[in-house]
Amino acid sequence: MKNSKETLFTDVLELEARALADCAKRLAQPSERQKITAVIEKMRDRLDQNAKIIVTGVGKSGKIAEKIAATLSSTGSFALYLHPTEGLHGDLGIVREGDVLLAISYTGNTEEIMRLLPSLKRRKVLLIGIGGNAHSVLAEACDDWIDAAVAQEACPHGLAPTASTTLALAIGDAISVTLMKLRGFEAESFAENHPGGALGKRLTYKVTDIMHKEDALPLLAQDATIEEVLHQSTLKKLGAVLITRTGKRTEPLLGIITDGDIRRALHHREKFFQFKAADLMTISPVTCSSQHSLPDALSLMQERTSQISVLPVVDASGKIDGLVRLHDLIRTI
Repeated sequence: MKNSKETLFTDVLELEARALADCAKRLAQPSERQKITAVIEKMRDRLDQNAKIIVTGVGKSGKIAEKIAATLSSTGSFALYLHPTEGLHGDLGIVREGDVLLAISYTGNTEEIMRLLPSLKRRKVLLIGIGGNAHSVLAEACDDWIDAAVAQEACPHGLAPTASTTLALAIGDAISVTLMKLRGFEAESFAENHPGGALGKRLTYKVTDIMHKEDALPLLAQDATIEEVLHQSTLKKLGAVLITRTGKRTEPLLGIITDGDIRRALHHREKFFQFKAADLMTISPVTCSSQHSLPDALSLMQERTSQISVLPVVDASGKIDGLVRLHDLIRTI
């Protein structure tokens, strides 16, 4: 049986989940759906005219506004956060005629935002509010109002913004993702905004960025002895040896000998040391180009009846560019 602390913890999650579900149901009504669609289309049109979205809020709503601005920017909609107090003391200069101002205020009566309204109106911004009071001063002043009312806060005293800020954040995400789709912001564009970290590597790196090449490549001629194969495999430690006609990288790839091929050949016992490279190699192995994306290269290695752990990289004429290992791919992405 759960104790009271465990119950309170899960109650908070369930209450906030209900707030999201209730809002989604409310805004899914035909009339509300039309309104929200029109609001987002207005935002898209302004962005397409080189305007930006200014997101503002005070206190906890300000923290939510900062996150919404960051999400908008990372998904292709130019956005900035404006602290209302700083706006009253000069920072309002970032707002230009034609911009969109997204104001987060649950009560709709936040004093600092109210004091910005006259200046915003003179600049002919598109003023959109997100809050829980459709009859507030802010709601009346806005061009559009997005209903973010909640039945109750998760705070047992009903004081700390909890369910209301969670809902405002989710609405911000919904706006960001919808604008992202409407404006054709695809994975390639997303990658340009996320060059760092694992996500950036996954989206922007090519095989050429991580492959082993030139002198690091284990390379032999097709008539190389098994002793030479073992030596190259041990020396280069890449899990495979690449085979061309005379052992030159400028020649087309003929085959590949993996460490697994060598182990299987050992079953032939006394015949093992009579083998040549051509006897062990896999002819016409799976390859990729240096410009393959890392996820595509990974798919080539894994989406097979039997997975492979090394992938030769060749150019359009079949000549060797490099070698990429499954280990290198997984470590990078």
